[in-house]
Amino acid sequence: MSEQLTVSVLIPVYNECDTIHEVIERVRSVPIKTEIILVDDYSVDGTREILRKLAESDKELKIHFHDVNRGKGAAIRTALQHATGDVVIIQDADMEYDPVEYPRLLAPIEQGVADVVYGSRFLGGAHRVLFFWHELGNKFLTLLSNVLTNLNLTDMETGYKVFKIEVLKQMRLTTDRFGFEPEVTARIAQMRCRIYELPISYWGRDYGAGKKITWRDGVAAFWHIFKFNVLDRMPTPTREERLAWQGSRAQLEIEEEEEGLV
Repeated sequence: MSEQLTVSVLIPVYNECDTIHEVIERVRSVPIKTEIILVDDYSVDGTREILRKLAESDKELKIHFHDVNRGKGAAIRTALQHATGDVVIIQDADMEYDPVEYPRLLAPIEQGVADVVYGSRFLGGAHRVLFFWHELGNKFLTLLSNVLTNLNLTDMETGYKVFKIEVLKQMRLTTDRFGFEPEVTARIAQMRCRIYELPISYWGRDYGAGKKITWRDGVAAFWHIFKFNVLDRMPTPTREERLAWQGSRAQLEIEEEEEGLV
């Protein structure tokens, strides 16, 4: 891993008092240069107080607080405002996703072949056996998203998404809750980003352990997929805008030839 690469780890947090210390330590244990940005989304289980103490005692952490509960997407947007790294990783605070995966996920970006990397729970990585209907729902939502984006992802709803910071900061992002996943997927398709997908391990929780996403969020995802792929699309980026994150005119010309644009 390049010593020059700084990774901004954005951690949206809501009611994770049992795991918040562990996730910070696991991120720090990864042998890469990180900038850790946590946003508490008005937790009520003691997490907020833990983070306030950390904000006073650990000045290397960037910690911000919402005054009301706004949702994962809103917390990510708040964290992104303070990100200064070269690459952004979204890290949930519940430890379903293990930071040990970072070097593998960063590799395609570091090698210059990707602008965005998704970690897929459905490509053969180790995982805890949990809910059949959740997996079926995730795969159906991914299929619907693929139909409208013309991508061939296997896990649109994955929590592990990695972006060049220029890509994420140029997006128009508006959703506050779990609609972030279909929205950001629509945006990377509309921006013609180079996307890679890699298998990851997944240590899923059940509802007794604090899992928060519900069937209502699944229903809302249908609307978000339709909205951001049909009703609220981003304009196609210009060549100069694409150069801002791809960095190589020669590589961009190859990409355009493959897309049939030249």
